[in-house]
Amino acid sequence: MRLGILAVGHKLPEWVAKGCAEYTKRLPHELPLSVVEVKPEPRGSKTREQLLAAEKLRLQNALQSFSRKVVLDEKGADLTTLELARRLEGWMREGGDTAFIIGGADGIDETLKRQADDTIRLSSLTLPHAMARLVLCEQLYRAASVIKNHPYHREG
Repeated sequence: MRLGILAVGHKLPEWVAKGCAEYTKRLPHELPLSVVEVKPEPRGSKTREQLLAAEKLRLQNALQSFSRKVVLDEKGADLTTLELARRLEGWMREGGDTAFIIGGADGIDETLKRQADDTIRLSSLTLPHAMARLVLCEQLYRAASVIKNHPYHREG
């Protein structure tokens, strides 16, 4: 199963890109992860709806090779790391590639949210989008470590 993080936004700061690359490298070979930047719509005089509609089209193009879509949203399920690991393990059993979608500054189009297979949140805290990518990379690595009984994750 292949994992992808599809994030609307600009080029990451170098320290975030390095962090994402480190966790991507650590994931087991049967669970490769890619981080894909989706170009945000130039703001100009466009309405929020116009911006989201344009970004939705770009996201849909990037999502074509993924059978499972997971939206990151502040109203999504608030999972522990162990709960994320259980979901990841279930997705691995079911097969199919999984995309995690991080919206841009204005969020994610409501239609795209409704089409998602799952909606999760990373934190009750407000995170910069670059930080959300890094946290998600780390949590996916941690969840994979839990599945493999690797000592990276320690409970209690």
